[in-house]
Amino acid sequence: MSAGPVRAPTTAATTSAEAMPAEAFAAALAGLPGMGPARLAAILAVDAPRRAWERVAAGEGWSHPDVLTSLAPKPADLLASWRRAVRGVDPAAVWQAIVDAGVGVALSGSPGYPSALVGDVEPPAVVFHRGTPDAIRGPRVAVVGTRRCTSTGAGVAWELGRDLAAAGVAVVSGLASGIDGAAHRGALAAGGAPPIGVVGSGLDVVYPRHQGELWRAVASAGVLLSEAPLRARPERWRFPARNRIIAALADVVVVVESHRAGGSLHTVDEADRRGVDVMAVPGSVRSGASVGTNDLLAEGRAPVCSAADVLVALGLRPAGRRGRAELRPAPDPADGAVLEAVGWQPTTLDQVALRSGLELAALAPALDRLREAGWISQRGGWYERVAGGVA
Repeated sequence: MSAGPVRAPTTAATTSAEAMPAEAFAAALAGLPGMGPARLAAILAVDAPRRAWERVAAGEGWSHPDVLTSLAPKPADLLASWRRAVRGVDPAAVWQAIVDAGVGVALSGSPGYPSALVGDVEPPAVVFHRGTPDAIRGPRVAVVGTRRCTSTGAGVAWELGRDLAAAGVAVVSGLASGIDGAAHRGALAAGGAPPIGVVGSGLDVVYPRHQGELWRAVASAGVLLSEAPLRARPERWRFPARNRIIAALADVVVVVESHRAGGSLHTVDEADRRGVDVMAVPGSVRSGASVGTNDLLAEGRAPVCSAADVLVALGLRPAGRRGRAELRPAPDPADGAVLEAVGWQPTTLDQVALRSGLELAALAPALDRLREAGWISQRGGWYERVAGGVA
């Protein structure tokens, strides 16, 4: 079940720094100029988000070698720019914007963080999502390729997306034009396993713009992920960073079409770095869009002529069909309404009561049942859904 957009009540509790969850400060840190994934991960490995924010605001530095390395080449200049930037940023306002946008936030190590990214060689410190993280379970295949694809390549990607989703395999892509978008449209047409999209901008900044309808469809049927905060523009450096997450989520990467220097080959490099199998669709020797994929085949990568080849690589029977029925419903309708009110981001008991319309006498037992069943977690005074509940 996916939590829809919710609006937190504007009270002293929502504007007090002490009342803000750690995710609010992590999101605010992620939005600082020059704060890339490696820097944020290094900082949050040393300091809790609130402490890191306080350190930046006070103009303090770090002595930890990993943080100093991440701040290179000019740590003092970068810290000075951050200190100036935080003067105009209110973490409470950042958090309110996230809540209003219906976006969830998960920190590495928190219950809502995608388990597929735990233990990755370069996991994102914070993940923003729209939709349900329950989509990230079961077998997953990344279908990637060039934006400048042929009609044949787009057709193959669409069919692979459709047939894999129908067989219960979640399709992962970057929602770019061309091959990526075609694969996800095919997956949506099947109505099977939920799609997983990983984007290189804030979840409120659709790129390319014409993919807006596809973004919404993927978020509605599955999940849309980004490590970029709201309002983040699609800067060039964000796409190689996005590609590592695509590779980390995949059990197999399939390249449908790629030019010799195509961006999808960066995803191949990231897959190799993680020991993820890479397969490629053969193409015409006369097509520039197939030079990269044919090179992969010449290296010894396995060929893909249909979804059956991918299913065999996954150890699944081609005829197998699994889908959204794998995702468990809430224990009962009454508790399901409370689960919906909790949502995918840390929230207080008062906020759950406001959203659900229940009195405390009825709400508290429901929260206890959901927690005991593994559907939510409680950290201090904050409640949060757990992806997948108890398997």
